[in-house]
Amino acid sequence: MEGVNFHQLWARLKRHDGIGPIGDYSPTTVAARANAFGPPHPDPRSPLSGMAYAYHIDATLYARFLRRRAEADGVARIEGRIVAVEHHDNGHVAAVRLDDGRRVAGDLFIDCSGFRSLLLGEAMGVGFEDWSHWLPCDRAIAVPTERTEPVLPYTRATAHTAGWQWRIPLQHRTGNGVVYASRYMDDDAAEALLLSRLDAAPTAAPRRLSFTAGRRDAMWAGNVVAIGLSGGFLEPLESTSIHLIQQGISKLFALFPDRGFSAVERDEYNRQMADNYRSIRDFIILHYHATARDESPFWNHVRTMDVPDSLTRKIDLFRQKGRIFRYEDELFAMPSWVAVLLGQGIEPVGYDPIADALDEERLLPAIRRMRSATAAAVATLPQHGAVLARTVGLIPPAGVKAPCPPD
Repeated sequence: MEGVNFHQLWARLKRHDGIGPIGDYSPTTVAARANAFGPPHPDPRSPLSGMAYAYHIDATLYARFLRRRAEADGVARIEGRIVAVEHHDNGHVAAVRLDDGRRVAGDLFIDCSGFRSLLLGEAMGVGFEDWSHWLPCDRAIAVPTERTEPVLPYTRATAHTAGWQWRIPLQHRTGNGVVYASRYMDDDAAEALLLSRLDAAPTAAPRRLSFTAGRRDAMWAGNVVAIGLSGGFLEPLESTSIHLIQQGISKLFALFPDRGFSAVERDEYNRQMADNYRSIRDFIILHYHATARDESPFWNHVRTMDVPDSLTRKIDLFRQKGRIFRYEDELFAMPSWVAVLLGQGIEPVGYDPIADALDEERLLPAIRRMRSATAAAVATLPQHGAVLARTVGLIPPAGVKAPCPPD
């Protein structure tokens, strides 16, 4: 409002009656509480013009879709297990050999081999920067369950003694899992915890995963570019893996090499990807570090550990006057940082003095109207399950009539 960040105005006025918590001014937050959904409203005067959303995606189905699309567009798919890697004299990869004897040569190799990092890590010898001292969770167990009603429009993350549990509703099932630190909880205990907290019957056996938080020292070396897990991994608390894959692809397009493989282009790619990983790393660490929990060794560790200087600066700036600065193309915007900082109990001791430039007698009723208007606008939204039924033909539960399909 008038060029002043909203959370600064809220901090100035929060002591007054009728202001309420800051989440009451977020249409997406209010809608999530009501299990409602709607797209952004085209009228910028509507509170619903600020609606933002993302998709819950079944990653396996999405991968199959992308494969079919790529092959339809002319991509040739060669399936086989790589058993050897050939190099040119300059160290670049010349070809890979498959277990059936075939040799696949190329100019540019994109390593999508997962945690093994077969080309970038093993063949090119690029080291790994381990971030597990800040992000100690290194195990996950996933299990799907039957779909439940109502179909919630959000992911739920619930803390437990050595990590957290996820619940992600999809059209046809619900995804569940626990993420935990093996240093503080063994696999059998984690699986028992997960199964005891499910709200519907499992539809498959639990699947165990292991990982190490961190990133390769470079994402591009020679003529090899790592995309996805082969370049690094940050635990799924903020579901950032697909975003980082897309960032890797789009930045490769922007800096696509010729056969000369300019070091300048490679170094810029590595710099930008490193910045992306570090900014997301700091945001995830914040969830753990800014906690009052002290009931277990895990939470005592993350609460008291030293954190990266880049995160310390952000916390200190916010703690002083609620200021937040984003750098370059960080994924998480100011409202996300505000939500976690305030939600985890970091209250600024003051606010930006520029907020005092606005007349309180005019500002206070305007803020109250904003809160009321947000609640009233969200009350007009349909339930999330009804939107899915109309949009994608989701079968409604027994006794509920599905709305007409779209034209």
